[in-house]
Amino acid sequence: MAKNSFAAILYGVITTFVIVLTSSIVLSLLLRFTKIQESSLTWVILTLSFLALFIGGFVSGGKGKQKGWFVGGGTGVLFTLLIFLVQFLGYQTSFSIEQMSYHIGYIIIAVLGGVIGVNMTGKRA
Repeated sequence: MAKNSFAAILYGVITTFVIVLTSSIVLSLLLRFTKIQESSLTWVILTLSFLALFIGGFVSGGKGKQKGWFVGGGTGVLFTLLIFLVQFLGYQTSFSIEQMSYHIGYIIIAVLGGVIGVNMTGKRA
């Protein structure tokens, strides 16, 4: 069970990072080649972040096939841990209160995605 859960969490985190990187590239190109200001995309970025974590949790729940709250939460926690490590080791700063609230929301959304992922892909009796 533990090996299957870790593999499911890994799939979820990889999915989340692919979505985040893809949307970051699209948004950066949009900012570069249009007159859109970064401040006008704040809600778009936040929505895309929540959507990426939800899909990552959904994928991990689907791969894990049980305990969706666990694999979804693991996906959110591992994502948060990786972001914290990059920020702390790369920029020598820790999370602010605002960032902490966002990441708590990310974990909750990933848990919800994991629960729905298990129920959508689980075996029907």
